[in-house]
Parts: sequence; C-alpha cells; structure tokens
Amino acid sequence: MLYAIISEDVENSLESRLATRPAHIERLQALQNEARLILAGPHPSIDSYDPGPAGFSGSLVVAEFQSLEEAQRWANEDPYLLKGVYKKVTIKPFKKVFP
Repeated sequence: MLYAIISEDVENSLESRLATRPAHIERLQALQNEARLILAGPHPSIDSYDPGPAGFSGSLVVAEFQSLEEAQRWANEDPYLLKGVYKKVTIKPFKKVFP
C-alpha cells in the first residue's frame, strides 16, 4: 500500500538540512531503485521553487510499504529526523487516484 510521510521542519533548519541531505537522498534513491517511490520533495518556506535562505518548512514522501508499521520504521530512521531537522512526522495511508 502507499503511504504519505508528511514531515515538518524545526525553525531555521536549512543549515542542518543541507548538511544531512546526502544521507536523506541516499535512502530515497534506494526506494526509487526498488520502484517503491512515487514522489518526494520539500515544502519551500516561501512561494518559490528555490527559496534560498528562507529554506524549507518540511517534506513529503509518498512510497509503497508493506504496512503502516513498516512505513513508520522507515520514517523513524530518516537522517533528517535523527539529526533534528524534523520536529514532527505524520504517516497516513494514501490512495492514489490521479494520474
């Protein structure tokens, strides 16, 4: 089943986010290589594709997992969470309708 992993950053997370990004991307690439990643990306803090020093307010990952528990375990091991970039992570089952 698909799950949406909705994460919220702590305030002023940009520096930590950038330092931790390679490890975060590596895990997403593994999901992509397994054909389980539907989409992933950050939420810019301002209405801009490149928010510059304004940074990001969180992230969204939609991926396939065997269960909610497996999705939770995967999210709990995210480098952004472990390094304090994320203050909150919510996981919900997701039903893809479009496209």
